[in-house]
Amino acid sequence: MSDTRPVLVVTSLYDPTADVVISELHDRGVPVVRLDSGDFPASLSVEAEITANGVQGQLVTPSRTADLAAVRALYYRRPSGFAFPHVSEQDARFAATQARYGLGGVVAALPGCLYVNHPHRIGDAEFKPSGLAAAVDAGFLVPPTLITSNADAARAFVKRHGSVVYKPLHNPVYLVDGVSNVVKIAEVAEEDINDSVAGTAHLFQQRVHKTADVRVTVIGDRMFSVRIDSDLLDWRTDYSRLTYTPVEAPSGIRRALRRYIDHFGLVFGAFDFCVGEDGGWWFLECNPSGQWYWLESETGLPMCAALADLLERKS
Repeated sequence: MSDTRPVLVVTSLYDPTADVVISELHDRGVPVVRLDSGDFPASLSVEAEITANGVQGQLVTPSRTADLAAVRALYYRRPSGFAFPHVSEQDARFAATQARYGLGGVVAALPGCLYVNHPHRIGDAEFKPSGLAAAVDAGFLVPPTLITSNADAARAFVKRHGSVVYKPLHNPVYLVDGVSNVVKIAEVAEEDINDSVAGTAHLFQQRVHKTADVRVTVIGDRMFSVRIDSDLLDWRTDYSRLTYTPVEAPSGIRRALRRYIDHFGLVFGAFDFCVGEDGGWWFLECNPSGQWYWLESETGLPMCAALADLLERKS
């Protein structure tokens, strides 16, 4: 007898990575309900009752209805934000808050659902300082790091460590002449730092002189490691200059990955490392909603199938 419990995929309209996962699930006969929080309430509605058996009710999109008590798994990717452009700014702020804690609270409380990942756990893991501290506890090599709004402290850090890079603590949309950009990782010298550092928090980190980068994608119990070779400080700035090679993560790294995943309650994570000149793997960050499908296209590693297995709950 077929399992009719749906998988919820929560993401924006344009998400090619989610598209390939949904296609794989469809090919397996697994029901899928795709929704975007930005569609609420215009084309997405919720009816949820808190009962002795947990949350009961339904989510309704223009083409699908999901029984909240029957959702087998939820794939939380990159939904757009709530928007209420037809009302005043104050009313929109109130409505968006109610939607976040109402619809968002319901989505985060589905009984018996496997979350990949739970939105609250994603939120916890997206804070770089807590991620770096957890990485130290997990046993990773972590470059000396300073988070500061004090220019003197930043200059002293650079003087102490010599080769230092600046990294944004998070990358929101940043428009330059109307075009979306990201703030790039850049090497900084002592003379580059001025009193504008006092304007907000900044992250400075000792630069690791590397021979390569490695992306490790953890999907449930499986780990897919890919060596990325380039001559770039930040390989994400030019994908055309990258070459990819599947590699096996050292056993110590695999154990530390599992400790890190368990610390944040994740089942998926995209981990970035750089390989130092001594061969050590240095932890840089973990993105709990990171991209991964382009690596399957480059290497043939079966990551989409692994993620579909997880969402289908085959094991």
